[in-house]
This record gives sequence, structure tokens and C-alpha cells, in this order.
Amino acid sequence: MTTDNTDRNDVDLENREEIAEALEMDGMVAPDNNSDALESTETIDDASAEADLEETAGGERICFDDLGLPPELLAAVRDLGFTHPSPIQKRAIPALLEGRSVLGVAQTGTGKTAAFGLPLLAEVRPSDRSTQGLVLAPTRELAMQVAEAIQSFAAKLDGVNVVSVYGGAPYGPQERALARGAHVIVGTPGRVIDHLKRGNIVLDHLSTLVLDEADEMLRMGFAEDVDEILGFAPKKKRMALFSATMPPAIKRVAEEHMPDAVSVAVARQSTTVTSVDQKYAVVPFRHKTGALTRIVETTDADATIVFVRTRSAAEEVGTALIARGIVAATISGDVPQKERERIVERLRDGSLTVLVATDVAARGLDVERIGLVVNFDIPSEPEAYVHRIGRTGRAGRTGEAITFVAPHEKRKLRNIERTTRHDLEEIQVPSPLDVSRHKMKKVLAEVPARLEKGRLNLYFDLLNEFLAENNVSVEQVAAALGAMTVGDDGPRTHEDDFTGASFRGKGGKGERSDRKDRGERKDRGEKKPRRSSAGFTTYRIAVGKNHGVRPQAIVGAIAGEGGLNGQDVGKIDLFPSFSLVELRDGVDEAALARIGRARVGGKPMRIQVDQGPKKGGKFKTRKGKHFEDRGGKKSNRW
Repeated sequence: MTTDNTDRNDVDLENREEIAEALEMDGMVAPDNNSDALESTETIDDASAEADLEETAGGERICFDDLGLPPELLAAVRDLGFTHPSPIQKRAIPALLEGRSVLGVAQTGTGKTAAFGLPLLAEVRPSDRSTQGLVLAPTRELAMQVAEAIQSFAAKLDGVNVVSVYGGAPYGPQERALARGAHVIVGTPGRVIDHLKRGNIVLDHLSTLVLDEADEMLRMGFAEDVDEILGFAPKKKRMALFSATMPPAIKRVAEEHMPDAVSVAVARQSTTVTSVDQKYAVVPFRHKTGALTRIVETTDADATIVFVRTRSAAEEVGTALIARGIVAATISGDVPQKERERIVERLRDGSLTVLVATDVAARGLDVERIGLVVNFDIPSEPEAYVHRIGRTGRAGRTGEAITFVAPHEKRKLRNIERTTRHDLEEIQVPSPLDVSRHKMKKVLAEVPARLEKGRLNLYFDLLNEFLAENNVSVEQVAAALGAMTVGDDGPRTHEDDFTGASFRGKGGKGERSDRKDRGERKDRGEKKPRRSSAGFTTYRIAVGKNHGVRPQAIVGAIAGEGGLNGQDVGKIDLFPSFSLVELRDGVDEAALARIGRARVGGKPMRIQVDQGPKKGGKFKTRKGKHFEDRGGKKSNRW
């Protein structure tokens, strides 16, 4: 029997682009002014970061070869296209290789996944099938991405198995993967505990334990779970703890379990790319593919790179573009290195127009033809945004970047603008008419050159014969030929003509501007719903206290399945047979459908807008059972 820890694993607060940060190895960092950092922490400021790059004899830049990593890991890093470590990697990797623990204050984008992943793998013995490394992450998405990054580092290590375990997924496949031997496990705390209690995970031979995004774990109520997991682990081990901040609760963990840890702090990169024209469009999920197609069909850029969040999304988007007649290819962590090289070469020689890629696959990509970057999925961290749009506008060239922002993702956009100190221009998505106009202009631009070449007498004769036989003008024939040339076969009954909502439009449109696009909700009765907090809508879900659910489990399922973050969830009221949940305005129908299918306490949530109590009914809530601040009770053990 499992606990509701399983459901808490589903929480995906920001869909972190952890692979991106794991592989970003070239950025400079600014001073970290975080007052919560440990006093003993070594802060890497601009001067020290620059010195990091000039510490070998002759002023040569520090390379991974200088850090003491095994040849197999060095080869894997080189295959990924990187030679120079980031400041935190330069400090953390040697310390961990020496068997010391590391306490890092680091934001996403500083390269911390490689900082702990590479030395973790360096100590793994492939012949020993026991679990030797354990990485705890607060969210399902982050666990999957960290596991993927570590697996890419282990590409040259024969027989090393990396297994990810997380809630919201069946136990069977995870149990079978663990039974085959898992040298490294990456998982969310609740599901790791479940497997520990089932005997699927044994930590007797654990040598390295990593706590990633420790402050996020604390905020999400995983403190007791982490304490319990530490109780299963041997006392003699090295630990790596990374956190964006260092509150007292995490300091206590460090003091108790890592008394001799090396402390390092780095700050996030916030420099934006000035040579790139940066724009955004408000696009609900179901319109993204159509919007992307029309942007690609109207751009004057020689080549386009489209960034998506996951490997599966890359395949779906790439396939959709190809189906629409666009010359596209996909690269992700699943694509072998040789195939990746062939795809990049096609991008360079002009035989490929659009490349759809995840962050991990696009690192180090420098192709002059890339004039447009499209963020199909908005990155969760400003650093990932900077790295993405840096694929264009390089070496004195100019470029364009367009980011799709779902109606509920306004906060992510604002975070990017605030961190990069650059306001993105809001645009509308090109319409089908714009696409036809653009294609026709390109055809007409080629007409003078074709006229100059001559040999058109045949076509003059055919045109005159057609005009003599039909009551039409030359202009009508030319227009029809133009429409046929650009692929416009007349009125279309199922055309997706969405051109974008707006955050900054007139008439007070904001996050709710997509409501018209989604269709007006019909009144389902005269009963009045509960008054929602400002900016939120109250929903009713079909699980409650009688089903053994907790607010954390509800938040996890909503975040994991709906692609939302914790701040998009407001008040949660638990009742015996149902619950009321506030979600930030603007959640699209596709996300609500996924949330409705999610299971909590073994039951689907079946989410719907709250219509108030049934006739004669009352909402009763026990004192102390009203939860705010994203539905989570907070543990005070950390």
C-alpha cells in the first residue's frame, strides 16, 4: 500500500529546463547578492568568474580536462560539444571527486546538473548492480530532465543504468527498470519512499546523494520525506545540495548531514542578446502548431530553430510541420550523435529549413543561416531564454526571436523581461491571408528575372487561347494562377484563423483575453458559485477527504498534468466527497481536460467550474482545513 506521497511527486511548478542548465558551460555570472546564503559560502562574482577562465599556465582557459574526470566522461562531454566548465562546475567537480560534500547556492542556468552529475558518474562501478547514486528532485519534470542529462553524460560508460522514478506513472515499468539494476536513481521524494518501502530500492551501497532545488522541496512540503530518505542512506556518503536560496531550515540540514561541505555560490546570468529582435505572441496551447506553421511560412529568415520542452514534443511538432509541407527535422536526446551531425550539416547547406530541438540537443549550435528562433514552449528560466535566442544574432549578425506565451504564463514572460531588463514586443500571429500574401510577393519578386530569360511565347499563346474561350480578364487569370502557385485552393471551412490574444491590448484585455477564443461558457444553472480570489476561478473536483487526498496531492496532479505551476493554484477547500480549487484565470481547455483525467486517491478529478452548492446543500469545512498559498501545509522540520 502506498501513501499520497505518490501524488505529490506530480508537482511541476515551473517545468524546469534542467538539461539546459546542465549543459550550459560558457556563460559568465554576476555577483550573487542573496542575503540568505551561508556566511561561509564562496561567492563567485564577476572578477572571480573571469579569473576562473584564466587560471592555467599561459593564461589559457580552464578546460574539463583539467578537472580530473575519467576519460570516458571527458569523451562524452566533448561529444556534446563542450570543453570549458562554468564557475560552479570548476569548483564543485574537483571537491566531489575528492570525496567531499558540496553545498551550492545556484540558480538554474549555472550548470549545476553537470556539476554533480559528472563526479557522481565518476564513482560508479558498472560491475556492481547496486544503487550508488541518488538524486532527489522536487518535480516529475525536473527528475526526468536530470535523468536524461546524466544518461547523456554516461554515454561512454558501458553498462551504467540511470533510472527515473516519479509519481503520476505506473509502478510496473519503474519496478522492472529498478530490478534490472539502477546504478543511478533520479526521483521525486514521495515515489522514492514508496519504492524504498516496497524493497525496490536499496541504498546500502549508496556513495552519492544529491538534493536538487532543495528550497523548492522545502516549499512544497517534502521536508519530512527527505528526512525519511536520509534515514535509509548510509552515514558515510558524499552529498551535494543545491538551492537557489539558503533559508535556515536548509542550513540546518547542511549542518547536520554535511558539516564539512565545500560551499559555493553563483548568481544567474541575466544578460540578454541585443542583436536579436525579441517578440512574443499570446497563443493558447491548441493553436500553437498552426501559429508556428504560419510564422515559418511568412518569415524571411534562411533557417529557423524551434525550441520545445521535451523530446516527445519535439517529435510531435516536427511531424506536424512536415505534414504541412515544411522541410523540417528534429533533434533531441534520443538522436544519435552521427545523425545529429547530419541534420546540422543539412541546416548549414540549406537543404533543411526548420530544426525542432530540445535545449540539450541545441547546445553549442552555431549556424549562420539561423535567422529566427521560435520558443514554442516558453522557457521557465530567463537563462534558458537567453541561451535559446543566442542561436541567432551571433557574430555581428542580426536575428529575430518569437516566444509563444500561453494565457496562464504571463508570469514567466514578466520574469524574463525583468531579469533580462528588456521588454518583449507583443505581436499577432500571421493570419492565413498573411501567409498567402507573403508567398505571392515572393513569387512576384521572381517575375522580372523570369521575363528577362525569355522563352515565353508558348505561354503567351496558351493564355490568349484561354482568354478567347472564356469570359475572364487577364487579371483574373493571373490572380488564379497566383493562388494556385501559393497553394490557396479557395475558402476553407476548417481553417485555424487564430492570430493571438493579448496581454497589452486595448479595452482592458489581459490574461483573460483568450476567453472569447475558447468559447463562452454556458450558464449551467442559477446557483451562485463561491466567490473566487481576484484573478482566479474556482473549480470543483470529484475527490475529497473521504478519498484520503491531501492538498499537496491535488496541487501535484494539477501541476503535473496541466502544465501549471504552484503559483497558479490558489485556495483549496476539502469536503467529504469533493474539493474546491482556485486556478488562475486563463487556463485553456486542453489543460483542464488533462487535469480532469488525472487521478488522485485512485479517482479521476473530473474538474469543472464551480456552480455553487446543490439545492439544500451546504459547504462545511472543519477549522484548520482551509488551505491557502498553493494548497500546501508546510513542514517545520527543516
